[in-house]
Amino acid sequence: MIQTPVALVDCNNFYVSCERLFNPALHNRPVVVLSNNDGCVIARSNEAKELGIKMGAPVFEVRDLLKKNQVEVWSSNYTLYASLSQRVMTTLEMFAPEVEVYSIDEAFLWLPGFSPAELDAQAVRIRQKVGQWTGIPVSIGLAPTKTLAKLANRQSKKNPLYKEKGIFNITGYSRAQLDELLASVRVEDIWGIGARRAAFLQQHGIDTAYDLKEAPDRWVQKHLTVMGLRTVYELRGIPSFPAELAAPPKKTIVTSRGFGRDIESFEELSEAVATYVSRLAEKLRAQHSVASVLEVFIHTSHFAKGRERYANAVTMRLPQPTAYTPELVAHARRGLEAIYRPGFKYQKAGVMVMGLVPETGRQLNLFGEGEGDPATLERNRKLMAAVDGLNRQMGRGTVRIATAGTTEAWGMRRGKLSPRYTTRWDELLAI
Repeated sequence: MIQTPVALVDCNNFYVSCERLFNPALHNRPVVVLSNNDGCVIARSNEAKELGIKMGAPVFEVRDLLKKNQVEVWSSNYTLYASLSQRVMTTLEMFAPEVEVYSIDEAFLWLPGFSPAELDAQAVRIRQKVGQWTGIPVSIGLAPTKTLAKLANRQSKKNPLYKEKGIFNITGYSRAQLDELLASVRVEDIWGIGARRAAFLQQHGIDTAYDLKEAPDRWVQKHLTVMGLRTVYELRGIPSFPAELAAPPKKTIVTSRGFGRDIESFEELSEAVATYVSRLAEKLRAQHSVASVLEVFIHTSHFAKGRERYANAVTMRLPQPTAYTPELVAHARRGLEAIYRPGFKYQKAGVMVMGLVPETGRQLNLFGEGEGDPATLERNRKLMAAVDGLNRQMGRGTVRIATAGTTEAWGMRRGKLSPRYTTRWDELLAI
């Protein structure tokens, strides 16, 4: 049986690359991108990595290091990153009949009909085209399976012999060559093997990918379940993780953010919750689902000294499964009224929906009330489709529900946020 080669295409330091794309002064300089509320480091340029700045490091712990080395610090611009990610993925779809978008900066491609030697040339073409059309540099790992493609991609970034080329191809490796490579890979660096599993495996003398590949099937299935056994098969070159060309619908969806400053008033808290519900409803509609249960939660800071703490949540079963923003916002506000307590400084709020069912599979209200009326249901569907379309085209929040307010004065701290160059007319790059 002829196996179809798999390529893992991974954008290099993606968030940093997005910032550099529109700001060439950032090239060859240490750059970091921060998390929500500018709290932690979530992306680093190679120059920043060489300074010893760790992923996830709290800003207050590395502030002196950042200042001493004149590190460029940027707030996370998720609107820009999502837009550029879409452009990268669209470009990749030119090169393969099957593309699995694995994350915002990674995708698996299946490349049938290429010999191992031809794959190198195809990978070069992919890198060149993505760079030319999007400006984002990528690294590519080529292998017989997804797990090995992940491993190969890591080599394309970490191995000095392949780092400049950005391509590592093991599709033509002999068994001896593959075993030698696997013996150099630590077990914790295998895709799907987390820190806890790695610690367990090391206690049993399994320190490398080669050790895991050689482990008995029955022992692996007993201790790592069927998913662990599939990983072992993949290390042996046997494809066991098929392409997931469409992400499975989520069973729950959560939207939650910490505030840029503490909130005391109910109205500001209500605006924040309405904004989160609006984003959550967009996600529901994107996967063609409706929600049966809604939960709202709020809490004060866990770390504030000298203050009384308060946290609470309310869960509501909805009269009718829905993804209609105004209805979800109305229920969320009633839930917030039930748990809000004056006199506290709230640091975070969030909403979660559960009991998700396909929008075509929901049962209509027997008495035709609310969204149970087919005519009302269709009218609301068209309204939300129009709103979602405008927000996709013109930028998130262009059209919003009035109860969400317009200023988001409570929003996240993002002290150095770059413009949304690709999604807002008023933020286009001016030369």
